[in-house]
Amino acid sequence: QVQLVESGGGLVQAGGSPRLSCAATESTFLIRSMAWYRQAPGKEREQVANIGTGGRTNYADSVKGRFTISRDNAKKAVSLQMNSLKPEDTAIYHCNTGARPLWNWGQGTQVTVSS
Repeated sequence: QVQLVESGGGLVQAGGSPRLSCAATESTFLIRSMAWYRQAPGKEREQVANIGTGGRTNYADSVKGRFTISRDNAKKAVSLQMNSLKPEDTAIYHCNTGARPLWNWGQGTQVTVSS
Protein backbone atom coordinates (compact mmCIF):
# COMPACT_ATOMS: atom_id res chain seq x y z
CA GLN A 1 0.00 0.00 0.00
CA VAL A 2 1.32 3.39 -1.01
CA GLN A 3 2.30 5.71 1.79
CA LEU A 4 2.53 9.46 1.42
CA VAL A 5 4.18 11.38 4.23
CA GLU A 6 3.96 15.16 4.15
CA SER A 7 5.95 17.49 6.37
CA GLY A 8 7.10 21.07 6.71
CA GLY A 9 3.95 22.91 7.67
CA GLY A 10 3.24 24.91 10.78
CA LEU A 11 2.25 28.36 11.94
CA VAL A 12 3.74 30.99 9.65
CA GLN A 13 3.42 34.75 9.51
CA ALA A 14 2.05 36.35 6.38
CA GLY A 15 4.88 36.80 3.92
CA GLY A 16 6.69 33.73 5.20
CA SER A 17 8.34 31.04 3.06
CA PRO A 18 7.98 27.49 4.33
CA ARG A 19 8.94 24.48 2.28
CA LEU A 20 6.74 21.42 2.26
CA SER A 21 8.05 17.95 1.53
CA CYS A 22 6.33 14.72 0.59
CA ALA A 23 7.90 11.28 0.50
CA ALA A 24 6.27 8.40 -1.34
CA THR A 25 6.88 4.68 -0.98
CA GLU A 26 5.43 3.79 -4.36
CA SER A 27 7.90 2.59 -6.98
CA THR A 28 5.73 3.92 -9.82
CA PHE A 29 6.44 7.44 -8.53
CA LEU A 30 8.90 7.76 -11.37
CA ILE A 31 6.22 7.46 -14.05
CA ARG A 32 3.61 9.60 -12.34
CA SER A 33 2.97 13.28 -12.47
CA MET A 34 2.71 14.54 -8.91
CA ALA A 35 0.80 17.36 -7.34
CA TRP A 36 0.17 19.30 -4.19
CA TYR A 37 -3.42 19.76 -3.08
CA ARG A 38 -4.86 21.77 -0.26
CA GLN A 39 -8.11 21.85 1.66
CA ALA A 40 -9.10 24.90 3.62
CA PRO A 41 -11.76 24.72 6.34
CA GLY A 42 -15.21 24.47 4.80
CA LYS A 43 -13.87 24.29 1.26
CA GLU A 44 -13.33 21.59 -1.35
CA ARG A 45 -9.86 20.17 -1.84
CA GLU A 46 -8.09 21.89 -4.72
CA GLN A 47 -4.92 21.19 -6.63
CA VAL A 48 -2.44 24.04 -6.32
CA ALA A 49 0.54 22.75 -8.32
CA ASN A 50 1.58 19.76 -10.38
CA ILE A 51 4.79 18.53 -11.95
CA GLY A 52 5.19 16.05 -14.76
CA THR A 53 7.73 13.28 -15.02
CA GLY A 54 9.90 15.56 -17.14
CA GLY A 55 9.64 18.48 -14.76
CA ARG A 56 6.97 20.54 -16.49
CA THR A 57 4.95 22.46 -13.92
CA ASN A 58 1.50 24.01 -13.67
CA TYR A 59 0.04 26.18 -10.96
CA ALA A 60 -3.34 27.36 -9.83
CA ASP A 61 -3.80 31.06 -10.48
CA SER A 62 -4.05 31.71 -6.75
CA VAL A 63 -0.45 30.56 -6.15
CA LYS A 64 1.23 31.30 -9.47
CA GLY A 65 4.43 33.28 -8.96
CA ARG A 66 4.54 32.46 -5.23
CA PHE A 67 4.77 28.65 -5.03
CA THR A 68 7.29 26.37 -6.74
CA ILE A 69 6.88 22.62 -7.03
CA SER A 70 9.84 20.33 -7.57
CA ARG A 71 10.57 16.63 -7.46
CA ASP A 72 13.50 14.36 -6.64
CA ASN A 73 12.95 11.06 -8.39
CA ALA A 74 15.87 9.37 -6.65
CA LYS A 75 14.23 10.04 -3.30
CA LYS A 76 10.66 9.62 -4.56
CA ALA A 77 9.93 13.00 -3.09
CA VAL A 78 8.08 16.11 -4.15
CA SER A 79 8.43 19.53 -2.55
CA LEU A 80 6.52 22.78 -2.50
CA GLN A 81 8.38 26.01 -1.85
CA MET A 82 5.86 28.53 -0.66
CA ASN A 83 6.71 32.23 -0.72
CA SER A 84 4.81 35.40 0.15
CA LEU A 85 2.22 33.45 2.10
CA LYS A 86 -1.21 34.95 2.65
CA PRO A 87 -3.83 34.12 5.28
CA GLU A 88 -5.96 32.57 2.52
CA ASP A 89 -3.22 29.97 2.01
CA THR A 90 -4.18 28.45 5.35
CA ALA A 91 -5.09 24.82 4.69
CA ILE A 92 -4.03 21.22 5.07
CA TYR A 93 -1.63 20.42 2.25
CA HIS A 94 -1.38 16.96 0.71
CA CYS A 95 0.58 15.46 -2.12
CA ASN A 96 -0.74 12.83 -4.51
CA THR A 97 -0.56 11.91 -8.16
CA GLY A 98 -1.11 14.76 -10.53
CA ALA A 99 -3.69 13.95 -13.22
CA ARG A 100 -6.06 12.86 -10.51
CA PRO A 101 -5.34 11.55 -7.04
CA LEU A 102 -4.82 7.81 -7.35
CA TRP A 103 -3.23 6.94 -4.03
CA ASN A 104 -4.57 6.93 -0.50
CA TRP A 105 -4.24 10.32 1.11
CA GLY A 106 -1.58 10.83 3.72
CA GLN A 107 -2.24 12.80 6.87
CA GLY A 108 -1.15 16.01 5.18
CA THR A 109 0.60 18.93 6.77
CA GLN A 110 -1.22 21.92 8.24
CA VAL A 111 -0.14 25.37 7.15
CA THR A 112 -1.62 28.22 9.15
CA VAL A 113 -0.81 31.75 8.05
CA SER A 114 -1.27 34.51 10.59
CA SER A 115 -1.84 38.08 9.46
